[in-house]
Amino acid sequence: MSPIYAFFQPTPSIAIVDGRRVHEFHCSATNCKGRGKQPRVVRRYLDTTDRNSTGNLRKHARQCWGEEILQGADSCGDIDSTREGLVKAKKLRDGSITAAFERKGKGKVTFSHRQHDKTETRAEIVRWVSESMRPFNIVNDRGFQCLMKTGRPGYYLPSGSTVSRDVKEVFKMVRSRVAKMLQV
Repeated sequence: MSPIYAFFQPTPSIAIVDGRRVHEFHCSATNCKGRGKQPRVVRRYLDTTDRNSTGNLRKHARQCWGEEILQGADSCGDIDSTREGLVKAKKLRDGSITAAFERKGKGKVTFSHRQHDKTETRAEIVRWVSESMRPFNIVNDRGFQCLMKTGRPGYYLPSGSTVSRDVKEVFKMVRSRVAKMLQV
């Protein structure tokens, strides 16, 4: 059994789609980032030569969990130790925009060697526009997009309205934290 199955519910469902039998694997990510009519479901048709392929499962797991966790799962070797690792990873990595702002110790600011995922990008842009008092729609600027996407044209950048919504959401969370601190 491939460790990739640990990213999905233990028992796939069996369904018939357009007269064809399929296994439906349901994603176990808390914040599934799948697409389509059933974003949590990855189907594997049983009447094809690649009915044992894990390619689509890997693609979905990479989208929901990230490349780093997927590589860690591959190094585990078996499905049980991978499931245990994923339970720990769920606690470490929350997909919400406010989780990206949690304080992770004090000290010197360091820069990562890996590219930000979608949530981290949104959080960093919220931090930047808030601290530097930039307009939300600066992300729509051609020059900014050229700088950010040089060498990686598929890099995700949020729209100005998404940045605006994220700033408001982070503000609400910070306001409630400050209110709790002042009540003490």
